[in-house]
Amino acid sequence: MLKILRHGDYEAYLIRHFLPPPAQDAYDALRTLNLELSRMPEAVSNPTLGRMRMQFWRDAISNTFDGRPPREPISVLLHRSITKLKERAGPGSVGSLKFWLLRFLSTREQHLDNRPFANLNALEEYAENTYATLMYLTLASIPIQSVHMDHLSSHIGKACGIVAILRSIPVLTMPPRPVENPSGSLVGSSRPPALLLPLDVMAKVGLKEEDVFRQGPHAEGLQDAVYQVATRANDHLITVREMLKNLQSGQGPGHNYEHQHEAEHVHTSPAQDTQDIVVEIRRGFGVLLEAITAHSYLKSLEGSNFDPWRVKRSWRLPWSLWKAAKRREL
Repeated sequence: MLKILRHGDYEAYLIRHFLPPPAQDAYDALRTLNLELSRMPEAVSNPTLGRMRMQFWRDAISNTFDGRPPREPISVLLHRSITKLKERAGPGSVGSLKFWLLRFLSTREQHLDNRPFANLNALEEYAENTYATLMYLTLASIPIQSVHMDHLSSHIGKACGIVAILRSIPVLTMPPRPVENPSGSLVGSSRPPALLLPLDVMAKVGLKEEDVFRQGPHAEGLQDAVYQVATRANDHLITVREMLKNLQSGQGPGHNYEHQHEAEHVHTSPAQDTQDIVVEIRRGFGVLLEAITAHSYLKSLEGSNFDPWRVKRSWRLPWSLWKAAKRREL
């Protein structure tokens, strides 16, 4: 499992080392599942197979929470983490895990066809229901019940989801690779090239997806569109830094959390004072390190003049994560 994560999602592999040990199994399972689902449009030869695969995962998750995990690594590891969580925090502690995980699966299924987003708000909603939800899952596996940690995670998850869409541009706009079927032979994928940038942003800068498919990074308007989308992700990270400083100094977050009245964010034992909030942040700070990986990508993207084809992984990332964890600063 760790080998898959290290080669497929190196940033997640690094972050897992900063999480409390009881949450690491759940994090490994969840991030490996995310990797599997994010690759699904590329890995199946037609949408019907994709939907069948999603149903497999939905059944696998339900059976895992019922104590009957299928014999595959992600489900087995997730079941182990669920069992340990029940032992630490009681049977009621796993209810939110199942809710978040099924919402995550449902959103991934809705986007199997790589449809473009109508606008930036739609992209943020997708990011909330995928990458922010993965962070809620990690918090629940510790467990941490905190509306402030949820709020921080929501902004960071939105930034990470936007970054994931920007990362996908060089991959999805290229012709799809052949897919290996069960017999071992290669068959062509039916996936057409895709550009997932919000349509309102593309219209504003005059970017046409066909130009990107033909010209790649040289398409007129592409860098302007990438800049606008990246700016929204960076805005979320700026907000998170301000919130974190406020909370650590005993102040309020500075603005309302748009999801605070939703059932899964209403916690039975919220933090009562500044000291409680500081303790929550300290316990769950490893979860918030996703912000460092998003910032690292955005900084490299800016240095590449907003050309996603030229972005390289920063060799400083492990050190940046360690420094942020040490100082508890994002």
